[in-house]
Amino acid sequence: PSPSDRKVQAEVLAQAAGWHAMLIKSPPFQLQAYLPEFSKQESALTVYIEGDGFAWSSSSTPSADPTPRDPLALKLALAQTQGNSAYLGRPCQYVEAEHTGCPQRYWTHARFAPEVIAATHEAIHVLKQRFGANRLTLVGYSGGAAVAALLAAERDDVELLVTVAGNLDHAAWTALHDIDPLVDSLNPAAFAEKLVKLPQVHFVGGKDVVIPPSLAYQWPQAFRGPENSNIHVIVSFSHHCCWAENWQHLYSEALYK
Repeated sequence: PSPSDRKVQAEVLAQAAGWHAMLIKSPPFQLQAYLPEFSKQESALTVYIEGDGFAWSSSSTPSADPTPRDPLALKLALAQTQGNSAYLGRPCQYVEAEHTGCPQRYWTHARFAPEVIAATHEAIHVLKQRFGANRLTLVGYSGGAAVAALLAAERDDVELLVTVAGNLDHAAWTALHDIDPLVDSLNPAAFAEKLVKLPQVHFVGGKDVVIPPSLAYQWPQAFRGPENSNIHVIVSFSHHCCWAENWQHLYSEALYK
């Protein structure tokens, strides 16, 4: 599907749940958010951060537009039934990257660059104001988990970090898959000690070949927790299946861990 078709898919999912689009100007990016049309003002907000999307057309060729073909983090956000939630896309997603000149580096080697994290901080500030929130749960899917962890390491309003099939050590990940390192990206593993006291839940699919359990068990101890207690392996799940269908239960499990 074309970038426009992929954006329409997200719009249809959001509208079916009574959500609407909000484009947040957060220089040097415009970040696409989706949030409920109507919501109560509450002190707590859960923000879902999308994965890397359609970053590569093949193992050696970057795509022309990273808008996700399957916006899984959006599906997770829409599946949450407890409290306020919002969805945040990544730089260059949903904004016709090829035509608006959004640099390709932001879905390849600079996907977790300092300016990406700074812009996401600003977008979350806008969302907090919209909901009247002062406390956050951050949920990151795949590469969005890296963004969520890097945000949490710098903020004092995050109460819980949840990742789903998350990439929390991209140096180990690129080495495992023998792909080019993300040379212009911050690595969450280098900031893990800042999160040692933060409650965390990291869901990993037992059939995930992108972020396999063996990789998660190599993360810094500050992520894994005592005796790997922060890591929850769902044996039958893969990188994409079957998180959204089961999210209501899994989210409750994370909240009451």
